[in-house]
Amino acid sequence: MRLVPPTPECIDEAAAIIRAGGVVAYPTETVYGLAADPFSVAAIESLFAMKGRSESNPILLIAANMEQVERIVSKISPDARAYMDRFWPGPLSLLLPKSDELPASLCAGGPKVCVRIPSSETARALCRAVGHAITSTSANRSGAPAPSAAATIELDGVALCIDGGALPPSLPSTVFDPDLRIVHRPGAVSDSTLLAF
Repeated sequence: MRLVPPTPECIDEAAAIIRAGGVVAYPTETVYGLAADPFSVAAIESLFAMKGRSESNPILLIAANMEQVERIVSKISPDARAYMDRFWPGPLSLLLPKSDELPASLCAGGPKVCVRIPSSETARALCRAVGHAITSTSANRSGAPAPSAAATIELDGVALCIDGGALPPSLPSTVFDPDLRIVHRPGAVSDSTLLAF
């Protein structure tokens, strides 16, 4: 795995790898993630294999803006929109009805996709360079600690890593269904904050 700085040129190089079906690592506002093309069945299969991840465990996505979010979801309810307006950009991942464009394997065959707009400028820049949403599963083998520094990523098959330095200790993003008001994964945004909103 080659480490590169978060320059526009290196972000463009990473985006080209993703569009060609490869996988790159990059920093988010929480931990380092793995970016692959969520519209490519082959890329998603590679990502599951690389992580040793169960295919019953869906892959989260990030987007640069609402235009990219709207391509991967089929509906945004008023409740979902209110949470987006309040907590995005930031570490709140929302479960929303998925677009038919997305492969079923990305979402473990389920009807919803998990997405957020992150507060990390590098992560958003990578989405913009790719031209659409990208995957954001943590850059580790399933069950291992999520990496907070590029040098600690130990995965075969990652083409390059955008090195954003050591990230401050952080919880992962909270996974929340805004329509059912269910927290599926506790994280950086507290349950009490979400349910009181």
